[in-house]
Amino acid sequence: MTRLLPPQIVNLVSGGMRGPLLAALLTLVCAMPLVFLMPPLDRDESRFAQATSQMLETGDYININYQETPRHKKPVGIHWLQALSVKLTSSVAARDIAPYRFPSLLGAALAAFACAWGASRAFGTRIGTKAGLLFGVTFMLATEAFFAKTDAMMCGLIVLMMAALSQIYLRTRDLPAGAPKPKVLKLKFIMWLSLAAAILVKGPVPAMVFGTAILALWAMDRRIGWAKHLGWLSGLIMVALICGPWAIAITVTTDGAFWTSSIGGDLKDKLDSGSEGHFGLPGYHLFLLSATMFPASWLFGGAIQTAIQRWKEPAVRFAIAWFVPSFLIFELMPTKLPHYPLPVFAALAWLCAVSLDVPLKRWARIVNGACGILGGVIFTAIVFYAHSEWGGGPTFLLALLTATGALVLAPFAGWLLWRGHQRYGFGFLLAAGVITHLGLFSLASALTPLWMSRQLETALRTAQLDPRQGKAPGPVATLGFAEPSFVFAMGTRTKLCNEDAPCAVQALIDGRPVFVESRQEQAFQAAAQAAGVTPLKVSQVSGHNYNGDDEVLTLYRNAPETP
Repeated sequence: MTRLLPPQIVNLVSGGMRGPLLAALLTLVCAMPLVFLMPPLDRDESRFAQATSQMLETGDYININYQETPRHKKPVGIHWLQALSVKLTSSVAARDIAPYRFPSLLGAALAAFACAWGASRAFGTRIGTKAGLLFGVTFMLATEAFFAKTDAMMCGLIVLMMAALSQIYLRTRDLPAGAPKPKVLKLKFIMWLSLAAAILVKGPVPAMVFGTAILALWAMDRRIGWAKHLGWLSGLIMVALICGPWAIAITVTTDGAFWTSSIGGDLKDKLDSGSEGHFGLPGYHLFLLSATMFPASWLFGGAIQTAIQRWKEPAVRFAIAWFVPSFLIFELMPTKLPHYPLPVFAALAWLCAVSLDVPLKRWARIVNGACGILGGVIFTAIVFYAHSEWGGGPTFLLALLTATGALVLAPFAGWLLWRGHQRYGFGFLLAAGVITHLGLFSLASALTPLWMSRQLETALRTAQLDPRQGKAPGPVATLGFAEPSFVFAMGTRTKLCNEDAPCAVQALIDGRPVFVESRQEQAFQAAAQAAGVTPLKVSQVSGHNYNGDDEVLTLYRNAPETP
């Protein structure tokens, strides 16, 4: 077999904790440029960031609010981490999105680290390092790494929890009667601490992944004696001590409204119907898996063969129990978004990495190629469509770069793997993942019509009407445009008039700048005429709201009175 690096170098890099650290580093390399490059995203990211900024402004670290509206959806954990990040690296007044993204970046790095750590203990350091590296460049993990939301940090904590659980399982599953008590105290501490922290970040999802994996192992092993070594009493006490104080505080502060809204509203809606328009049929996640786990999709056939042939091996069995039941639950939920199954992707990365040492049958090689090419086609179609709709000259080169990674470099890696050149093939596969990811989002950041809030900021600065520069009184008002990214950029006091035309006219009377969306223009002019106000058109901004339709917004200020 042709070798990309001498075995001595490979062993030096992957030995001990160096493999997990290398996986974490690669994740940072893949995602960090986009932390600074991508503008704030609508809607969830900017809502999370704005809610955190209000915590810092008010000093209230219990309640979660978006402007005047309580945000009773997720626990407080990610907001505390974001607030700490902003305090250490920036300030609220800077309105810089990067510090709010740093916890997600670290969460993704933790996920790759824990994936490699757990797989190293299960399959050996060489396979473990490959699993961590592969997971680190997986498209969905590298994407969530620069979103200021809960999912990357939740993923990191869940993967760390499951890596610790796997080691307890592997050490205790086949212990004979009367054997000395296994030394797993550190692993139990890591596992329960990770579970508690993950619950404080995301709520019930970590407990679901934890519980379904244990039940699946029970079903496959037909015994559950090993679970007595998990330290249930002390572990549940730890979870209660970590999560309990905030749970009590938010219950008292909101008189129970947080739980009514988050469980009886947000969670119930996700389980009952397609919450917030995100309905998807069963098979949604399975179809997208070739893209969400790209470039690991080039190893799916091998992962399936490994699971079928070696399912009786405890480590392989654990990976199956981790992935399958939770993935099925995500498929059966009516509400679907591509990142939902992210916490179980690490288990599939384990199987993909193991398959690199398995002589593959022809059908597995064909599945490898089909899934890998499907993922590449999806990304290529996305970038060239985006370029044709909203791009210009430079974006074509970024689209071409993305397509090169997805449909040239990745298939070349697949061909090398098919021919048995594992080291070369794996190296090119990682490179394809990094290039595809960076190319796609570099292109996205350059599509000016998609970033409406950024265009509105530019219009204010150009007209010297930006209240942040002391050029005009604030806050800015909007009529018919209410994206959270604009609120985050301009500040908590930004006035969203929605469809209330007199509200926008009052802003003009106060001397404040107003943006009016074209569909509200007629109502705005009528309200202005009724109030005896003459709006003065300053400039116009047009683009595409990627959460809706094409939009045209006009910037107005109050016309000076005639002497």
